[in-house]
Amino acid sequence: MKTERNLSSLIQEFFTEYLINQRRASQNTIASYRDTFCLLLRYAEKQYKTPPIALLLSELDARFICKFLVHIEKDRNVGVRSRNQRLAAIHSFFHFISLYIPEQMGLIQQVLAIPSKRFEKKNVTFLKRPEIDSLLDIPDRETWIGRRDHALLLLLIQTGLRVSELTTLSGKDVVLESVAYVHCTGKGRKERCTPLTKETVRVLKTWLKENNHNPTDSLFPSTQGGQLNTDTVRQLLTKYVVIAQKSCSSLKTQRVTPQVLRHTAAMQMLETGIGCE
Repeated sequence: MKTERNLSSLIQEFFTEYLINQRRASQNTIASYRDTFCLLLRYAEKQYKTPPIALLLSELDARFICKFLVHIEKDRNVGVRSRNQRLAAIHSFFHFISLYIPEQMGLIQQVLAIPSKRFEKKNVTFLKRPEIDSLLDIPDRETWIGRRDHALLLLLIQTGLRVSELTTLSGKDVVLESVAYVHCTGKGRKERCTPLTKETVRVLKTWLKENNHNPTDSLFPSTQGGQLNTDTVRQLLTKYVVIAQKSCSSLKTQRVTPQVLRHTAAMQMLETGIGCE
């Protein structure tokens, strides 16, 4: 009788053999997939009361994956787009393992059959100047976390970076000289440089000086010194918006997401006469 393969070894092969060696996925894609499996394994550990290293593939059947998707939507306040992105990462993993463990094909096909959720495309929304100012005033700049979050939000609003792009930034990606800009690698491995305003340059210079950043250090680290994950950034944005609603009533009528901040950056560029894609 063939022994069932341990889940942790399959996930390791998925990242090292498939994503990195075969597919040569971008850092942002790898980071997004990593965050997905961190969430999935933590949820599985809580549900099965089993450490991730001891989990079996058979425990991640279609019913369990569906429960996980409901969990991140309801308990973690994740939108449909993000829910579908998490499912896409899981689908990619199950496509990969289907080549190596055909004896689990029934389970694999059931997971691959889980559909993405449909959603309505809403009109483009963006923040106006008073709403931007109210949001940026919320982080407590008397604390390290508050200064980090203020600089993080300011950079998001001014540049329109995707959250996945922002979380992978390091000190070397920010140039704060006479021609100031932030460099990032986005979707499809496309590299781009976005100019920085004088206010953003001032805030980032202070932030980098405070933290004595090495060029390879994460620009906005967690309290443990590592890289923030995308869900953490979305959660802190939601937290500050809820607080800002108390002093800015117009924020109560809209759902502020990272995508809204991207639209806000685009509108600011248009207002200043700078072309944008």
